[in-house]
Amino acid sequence: MSDAYRSPLLGRHGAVEAAGPDAGVAWHYGDPAGEQRALSSGGAVVDQSHLGVVRVAGPDRLSWLHSITSQHLTDLAPRTSTELLVLSPQGHVEHAAAVVDDGAATWLVTEGSAAAGLAAWLERMKFMMRVEIDVLSTELAVLGEPVRSEGAEGEPVTWADPWPAVAPGGTRYGAAAEDHPGSDRAWRLVLVPRDALESEVASREAAGWRLVGTWASEAERVAAWRPRLATEVDHRSIPHELDWLRTSVHLQKGCYRGQESVARVHNLGRPPRRLVMLHLDGSGHLLPLLGAEVRAEAGGRVVGNVTSIARHRELGPVALAVLKRSVPDGAELVVDCEGGDVSAAQEVVVPGDGVSADRPAPRREVARGVTPRGDGAPQSMI
Repeated sequence: MSDAYRSPLLGRHGAVEAAGPDAGVAWHYGDPAGEQRALSSGGAVVDQSHLGVVRVAGPDRLSWLHSITSQHLTDLAPRTSTELLVLSPQGHVEHAAAVVDDGAATWLVTEGSAAAGLAAWLERMKFMMRVEIDVLSTELAVLGEPVRSEGAEGEPVTWADPWPAVAPGGTRYGAAAEDHPGSDRAWRLVLVPRDALESEVASREAAGWRLVGTWASEAERVAAWRPRLATEVDHRSIPHELDWLRTSVHLQKGCYRGQESVARVHNLGRPPRRLVMLHLDGSGHLLPLLGAEVRAEAGGRVVGNVTSIARHRELGPVALAVLKRSVPDGAELVVDCEGGDVSAAQEVVVPGDGVSADRPAPRREVARGVTPRGDGAPQSMI
């Protein structure tokens, strides 16, 4: 969507527009705490109509997407949700998209500002493949629902968030799915005709659901440690830093752009940064801005930056931040904030040791700083 997009639902009584990557839809409708309760209890709908939608059709669509992205897609069954990353040759995240196929086309949902760029990149990679790529953000709108199930046959295209389960071929740096705070968060995206956005919301309200804003959905996302392209990703991001190998990367598939770097860090190296959730001191009623610097102590060295901020109904003020790997897991931190620094306690998402749950065991060292490759030839450590 364009920067000037404004949802018609902003005309609702009490609507306050969100800022940053969620500009164009409502932050809340006058009752943030009540809206969060409705969302967490499973009785709410969130306007996500600022997101972008790309449709890929044609008989080669799945094998082609499989060959150029991080996800295993050749045998993706209809109405089975996953997600993919487009990586640079160095393994940095360039695009991220929710993925679901309806049997006739593959649907990619991404940030509204990123949809055109993703489609343009896909066009450049078409070559002689039998695929057709269309940006349908102006024809289709997205609604968020606290529902865990996939869409059924005959229902609108629906993507059910797989987070935080470890998908086949994936791995994790953080907690197991059963111990992960994201396991309590149900979330899916439903594609509806844009001219029917208001009536689709009204039908859910008639069933007893409440229209809520992104204050509520972002608070649930942050509490679930769920990374997002528009917030946690910068030009240096690799998926390991965000524990994104859970759902977006298949480590056993064939070559794709960035695959060598992904494998090298997973097998031999360590991600240079790591995602944490920060519990912010709310006594001063101050919240940092996105991008605020995180320091080891007041006036001390900068060790990271805040990427997402939320006021959670139970946890209070919380944030996601990306820190240097060298910051101890238990270190107390300080976040720069207008009006005074805010102390922060970190909750570890990606541990500082930088080792995944299924990292291959080290082989016998053959020289200082060198380990043998699988073919017996030496390979330098990362």
